[in-house]
Amino acid sequence: MGTLSALPFIKVGNYCCCLWLVAGGVVAAYVLQQNQEAPITPGDGALAGLFAGIVGAFIFLVLSIPIAIVMAPMQRAMVERVINESGNNIPPAFRQFLTSFMSGPLLVVVEFIFTLVLGAIFSTLGGLLGASIFKKELHTSAHDAP
Repeated sequence: MGTLSALPFIKVGNYCCCLWLVAGGVVAAYVLQQNQEAPITPGDGALAGLFAGIVGAFIFLVLSIPIAIVMAPMQRAMVERVINESGNNIPPAFRQFLTSFMSGPLLVVVEFIFTLVLGAIFSTLGGLLGASIFKKELHTSAHDAP
């Protein structure tokens, strides 16, 4: 979840209904169920999803820093091209904001905060979904029947 959310172009999946965040919660519930004989409860799935969202946000942060360093010159050039093509339609103060924000460390911090908050919410929902999809059925033996 954190890796897919940090990669350029692939992170667009999060713009579509927080796809990678929900998927991370579903996978966490699946792994939890595979490691237990008894069926997991929706609360177990939600908790696994919550932890996946928090851990995923920190993985996102660790991976985003070097990616941002590599991508910064290209992002800066793209923003400057958009600003130059827009002519005088953009106020100077907003131009300065765009050039400094879109390629600076502030963008990584803002993205991390959004990923942490939204990851906690949507991964928890994904964990609930995963718990209901992958829940093992209880098997009763012939000795338990009356």
